[in-house]
Amino acid sequence: MGQHAGKAGIELIRHAVQAQGSANVILATGTSQFETLNQLLEEKTIDWSKVTVFHLDEYIGLPITHPASFRKYLVERFFNQVPQLKSYHLIDGEKDPEKECERLSSQIQAHPIDVAFVGIGENGHLAFNDPPADFETEKPYLVVNLDHACRMQQLGEGWFPNLEAVPTQAISMSIRQIMKSKAIICSVPDLRKAQAVKACMKGEVTNIHPASILQTHPNCQVFLDQPSASLLSNH
Repeated sequence: MGQHAGKAGIELIRHAVQAQGSANVILATGTSQFETLNQLLEEKTIDWSKVTVFHLDEYIGLPITHPASFRKYLVERFFNQVPQLKSYHLIDGEKDPEKECERLSSQIQAHPIDVAFVGIGENGHLAFNDPPADFETEKPYLVVNLDHACRMQQLGEGWFPNLEAVPTQAISMSIRQIMKSKAIICSVPDLRKAQAVKACMKGEVTNIHPASILQTHPNCQVFLDQPSASLLSNH
């Protein structure tokens, strides 16, 4: 699944670089992105010096040294492996959240996104936009509250020792900003995501299932494994 998602993303990035001389990309984190990122790292035909990367979401108040830090995740698993990147923009959840949102928003508005790599949470969230997600805000980045299901997922994936240690807020790219991407690659593995996949891919478009908004995007590819697709009637 992740290999196929990565290869699809590689073609889109390569096309953007060839067509316009550069590419702007959003990278997600979490366990769902391991294989996809590995596939990107194996790619030798992309001129990474022409690629700018934006960060999807980050916990508020979590230092970059914490094992669950998404900044740490991206630096170790991608940026250190691709030192020739044109530039990358990380979310610093240790700074003033509102000012950090303003800083990031200014940067991303100057870089129209060609390809966004995203996942779907167990509660159907897209980035850290938990239900009921804000489908209306035009802010590129915003401060969000993390619901119980979201925090339980982070605990269950082994990022934190107990629920009390999981932050209750994060900085997240907004739904509308994600949807402005020219193309979206969505990777969703594991049986624990099956109910969310069914609700978001086959149900009505609603902020109660935030990732259902992907149904309305003109160029969104969704990659599932057999367990995550197990509740779909035509998988």
